[in-house]
Amino acid sequence: MRCVQKVVAYIVRDGKLVVFTHAEDSHFDQSGLQVPAGTVKERELPQDAVLREAEEETGLKGLRIERYLGSGEYDARPYRDEIHVRHYFQLSLDGNDVPERWHAYERGDGEIEPIKFELYWLPLDQAHVVAAGQAAMIGRMFD
Repeated sequence: MRCVQKVVAYIVRDGKLVVFTHAEDSHFDQSGLQVPAGTVKERELPQDAVLREAEEETGLKGLRIERYLGSGEYDARPYRDEIHVRHYFQLSLDGNDVPERWHAYERGDGEIEPIKFELYWLPLDQAHVVAAGQAAMIGRMFD
């Protein structure tokens, strides 16, 4: 089993959190409701990775880190034979020109076909429904 460094972004505005689904995924039960997240590249700092991943997955510009919320491990088995060391960040967004719902395409580094995401703002008091352990540090935003 390998250990992988990951980042998770909680983009918050007006008491709401950016979440998304895979718009063309007919198996919602496999991917679930997610927040922007991804892998820290070699020689990349987690704070740089979270901004990169959040922009890639949402298409939003003007993101900035409000605070680091901590880290934790997530056992991805049986989906993948990996332990994720996740770094959680609260981000904010400059400007208000973001609709309530929108689509974005994650293109990554061109290694995969673009993935279409449907994004929207979820009230923070409902954020516990985010899948795959990604909601683990939501409560820390209220400290």
